[in-house]
Amino acid sequence: MKTYHGSCHCGRVAFEADMDFEGSSKCNCTYCWKQRNWNVATMKPDQFRLLKGEEDLGDYARSGEGFETRHRFCRHCGTATHGHGRIDAMGGDYVGVRIAALDDLPVEELLAAPVTYCDGLHDNWWNPPAEIRHL
Repeated sequence: MKTYHGSCHCGRVAFEADMDFEGSSKCNCTYCWKQRNWNVATMKPDQFRLLKGEEDLGDYARSGEGFETRHRFCRHCGTATHGHGRIDAMGGDYVGVRIAALDDLPVEELLAAPVTYCDGLHDNWWNPPAEIRHL
């Protein structure tokens, strides 16, 4: 387990996360597609610590059958930093960190890690979509 640090572009929001960086995920759902979302594998809430900027975070929430997701972003610079919520099929509460918000993830480590592709567009989350080149 390693502690990674992240922040938004303007520096008002900062966090740290304890994780074994074993991969990342990309999804083709309409939200992830519009955001070009690339996440670090989800972790339990106690592995994530917001160091500063709670008052600077905006929030976009989405829920459905068996899930609730809150996407967090800096209200000043617009940088998406993390998300959190509950997905029963994944074991409950979680936090996911945006790779682009990590300040100290070595490029070599990112390149060596596998990417899991999720077909969220068709609510087929556990399988990759037919086409992934655009993700």
